[in-house]
Amino acid sequence: FTCGGTAGHVNPALALAGLIKERKPDSEILFVGARRGIEKQLIESAGWPFRTVEISSFHRSLTPKELRHNLISLRNLLRSPGEAKALLKEFPASLVVGTGGYASYPMIRAAASLGIPAAVHDSNAIPGLTTRLLEKHADLIMVGFEECRKNYRHPEKVLVTGTPVRGDFFRLTKKEAKKQLGMDDGRPLVVSFWGSLGAAEMNREMARFLALESRDGAPFHHVHGAGALGCQRMGAYLAEAGVDLEKSPSLEVREYIQDMSVLMRAADLVICRAGASTISELTALGVPAIIVPSPNVTNNHQEHNARVLSDAGGAVLILERESSGELLYKTAGEILRDQERRRGMSAAMAALGSVDAAEKIYTAMMALRGPQGK
Repeated sequence: FTCGGTAGHVNPALALAGLIKERKPDSEILFVGARRGIEKQLIESAGWPFRTVEISSFHRSLTPKELRHNLISLRNLLRSPGEAKALLKEFPASLVVGTGGYASYPMIRAAASLGIPAAVHDSNAIPGLTTRLLEKHADLIMVGFEECRKNYRHPEKVLVTGTPVRGDFFRLTKKEAKKQLGMDDGRPLVVSFWGSLGAAEMNREMARFLALESRDGAPFHHVHGAGALGCQRMGAYLAEAGVDLEKSPSLEVREYIQDMSVLMRAADLVICRAGASTISELTALGVPAIIVPSPNVTNNHQEHNARVLSDAGGAVLILERESSGELLYKTAGEILRDQERRRGMSAAMAALGSVDAAEKIYTAMMALRGPQGK
């Protein structure tokens, strides 16, 4: 597997690797990523062997600092194919699968040049640059939604599989999850988060959201993940908004949501960004959402992801420039007070989901390997 850059690229590969090892215990699996990416920590902490190729991104700015960065990236781009080929000769793979990130480019290219079957999985509605560059070299392109097919020059290579979601998201029923959390008193549960690092301005708006909840006597349970950086400022934002969480025990702010699988399972509404992993979890569980896509991502892919869900009726899309704590609170209240609307959103979300995405991808990978993979 070759992946990196974000957890959304790494997590599907980890889920697939676990499934392969479960089905074929004798399989040998190697992960390849970039030297300085988040992938090293995620993959090694999961117990998988990890190697690197020297690859980095290109920046669009023309400042001297960014030009120097791009020259280094160009050097890495020229050097990485040789590193990738050397890795594949040392580890004679029968299949190479890229799930996103810059490291996927040299590894899939090297696999194609050596005659090794290669596949790419892209979780986003709009293919990323790496996927676009690899389309003609990969034997198979796996995508999250049927709507994605039109974005490829070779639709005959495209297979709609969905995006794998960890099995622990399905361990409990909704009722069991609420009981485990101690939130089974009949009030709905709202879960909100803006990513692992958080987003400063959106956390400020969430403090205002919490202030409105507190003023109204906490009409629903609410757990907000502020993120590693956001949590440092959240105290000031709450004080600015006049929120005393000690007086509102149903409202919680955490740096990071460790039990995300339980909270997402119990949630009646999620307020979040539109990263690929989050989208796959929402659709697999059929959870209604209010989505505020990050405007600071390549090709504005989060807005495209969010529009797939909002067009289907599973989510309400609010652009960050138009969002506010007041609007988010008003929209959340309208959804949570209208059970028929909430059921419709849940059904629409679930219709887009694929609870057996890992199984579909596993089957496709084994077929791509040919007779030795049967």
